[in-house]
Amino acid sequence: MTTETLAPPITVTAPKIKSELMQQRVRAARWFLVPMLLALAVVAGWPLLRSIYFSFTDASLNDLYGAEWVGFGNYLRWQTLDSGVVRYRGLLADPAWWNAVWNTLRFAFVSVSFEAVLGMIVALVLNAEFKGRGIVRAAILIPWAIPTIVSAKMWSWMLNDQFGIINDLGMKLGLLSQKVAWTATPETAMTAVLIVDIWKTTPFMALLILAGLQMVPKDIYEAAELDGVHPVKQFFRITLPLVRPALMVAIIFRLLDALRIFDLIYVLTPNSVATKTMSVLARENLFDFDNFAYGSAMSTMLFLIIALMTILYIWLGKVRFDGGDR
Repeated sequence: MTTETLAPPITVTAPKIKSELMQQRVRAARWFLVPMLLALAVVAGWPLLRSIYFSFTDASLNDLYGAEWVGFGNYLRWQTLDSGVVRYRGLLADPAWWNAVWNTLRFAFVSVSFEAVLGMIVALVLNAEFKGRGIVRAAILIPWAIPTIVSAKMWSWMLNDQFGIINDLGMKLGLLSQKVAWTATPETAMTAVLIVDIWKTTPFMALLILAGLQMVPKDIYEAAELDGVHPVKQFFRITLPLVRPALMVAIIFRLLDALRIFDLIYVLTPNSVATKTMSVLARENLFDFDNFAYGSAMSTMLFLIIALMTILYIWLGKVRFDGGDR
């Protein structure tokens, strides 16, 4: 009588099944990302590459496809005069470009700083429990919901030196001795633009920060109150560290918008040198002055500046978080 040797049963452990399921989900996620990446490459990637290419040519609106390669001539070129003096020309030697860079950076830094502080205050108020909180939350989003073009046109009338309500209130309250052309005067044009932008986008910052505040457990505050921790210390020791990731996301989103600001300035102060940003100057050279290659170089530099500042901001935030974890 022979006995057959039976093979031991194959057992599949739970970790192995979990690993296979995770791999399947990763593969499925990658396939779902393919249409989005293709659409992004067509809508954003190809125009970006074309703009970078045109910045190295002498292209014009009348002859885009017959452009000749000029290398870095649009960025920096030099010529030696008969006197032996070397004269630099191009984007990096253009005072108008550096004025636009300064205006853009100043606008971005001031507006985002004020919006972060005011957005935090508004978010803390909206996070508190009081009667009619839902109505207040909806009302606070109205400035952000209004299209930028509409906001700019509305404020241009309010800031008008002859018919504007801002000058009228200032004169009646004794804050102004005479009417001020807020958007036409170089000394006040940037201030006017900043006021409008802060008024419009502070609700956006408050909304993102409020989402972070909603994730903070209330038990922490109850324990802090039992220990007698002052509310100011609660903010700096509990609220701010826990809401910092949401605050970083809000700041980086607003920083990207502020660095490429165009529509608000184009409508509110279209011809002011004091508020002309990189986007406005690039648009003028691309279409108004028919310096298409030069405008493409400005657009490329704007892209590089935004990318550099974004990477730097994320890197600094990551280093700070890692240091705090250790």
